[in-house]
Amino acid sequence: MTDDTTSVEEHLKEIVGEITTKSKVVIERGPVSFFADAVLENSPIYKDPNEARKAGLPDIPGAPTYCIGMEAWGKFPEIQSDDPPPGSPIMKAFGPLMAKGGIILHGEQEFVYHRPIFVGDVLVGEGKIVEAYQKESKGKTMTFVVTETNWVDEKTGEPVVTSLFNVIHRG
Repeated sequence: MTDDTTSVEEHLKEIVGEITTKSKVVIERGPVSFFADAVLENSPIYKDPNEARKAGLPDIPGAPTYCIGMEAWGKFPEIQSDDPPPGSPIMKAFGPLMAKGGIILHGEQEFVYHRPIFVGDVLVGEGKIVEAYQKESKGKTMTFVVTETNWVDEKTGEPVVTSLFNVIHRG
């Protein structure tokens, strides 16, 4: 909402397609194994590269929801792009709404794997807003912003995982 003449609905339409993130992550053994422990995944393939190879894998795989936190462990500043997206289109939508109160909620999140994530991968991701809308629920206005981040293998350019994330403001 850039000014008083722009409605929330118009502004939400304007942000669809805007880039939210550009990042590169290195998938490392320690964080992958710690994450497996955290989600109570006890298969030895998440700890031991020899066990992973015995299972027919090229290396230790990330547990199914590992990409939810991979940027926290593998996004090193020195390997990031020199052209990050300016500002935050999500905050452009939510900032003025938050100034009036309400809460921000983590909506649903979905991962579509094109292949597993493995230790040693370097993944390049770009996120964008793919949907933004409002609806009424129990007398409250809820604003939804859905982002999609596509992660590709840096070496091959092949898709690895697509993350869909829904952020909600309830006024």
